[in-house]
Amino acid sequence: MAQAKSSSRVYLVGIAITLAALFYILADTLSERIVNQGDKATGFSVKTDQGKDISLSQFPGKVLVLNFWASWCKPCVDEMPSLNEFAKRMEKEGVTVLGISVDHDEARYRKFLKDANIAFQTYRDEKADIAASYGTYKYPETYIIDKQGKVVEKIIGEEFWLNPNVINRIRRLL
Repeated sequence: MAQAKSSSRVYLVGIAITLAALFYILADTLSERIVNQGDKATGFSVKTDQGKDISLSQFPGKVLVLNFWASWCKPCVDEMPSLNEFAKRMEKEGVTVLGISVDHDEARYRKFLKDANIAFQTYRDEKADIAASYGTYKYPETYIIDKQGKVVEKIIGEEFWLNPNVINRIRRLL
């Protein structure tokens, strides 16, 4: 009889531990991931519109400017000329700009890229999976990722990329 009670307690403790573990896993999957300054950048792998395979793992020792945008977003559109020129200037110094668009309308997206003569690598993430993995739901939002894969700066909203202060902040990472 004492052995039956002991087995019953072990069984109940086992069930309690299993339920606690399941609750923890469920709660962890329901929490929204938001990447902030100081965090390790979330991995991704894409084939850009220019045909180049790009993944975060390709950037050790390099600086990546990861910009989330959309053609229907006025601040994003306003930011593009300076980001485009920044990309051209900084590419020679070892900075890569990757623009990830959350456009649903592919024709509108392609027209925008052509009309704006975008020079940097772009990718259309129509389901916004990569943006969501960073916790990005408002645009534009940009992550400056250093040589170690760490987010050193998170820029929420439009930036003027030709501002000497911005360029100097990026150059210090090189």
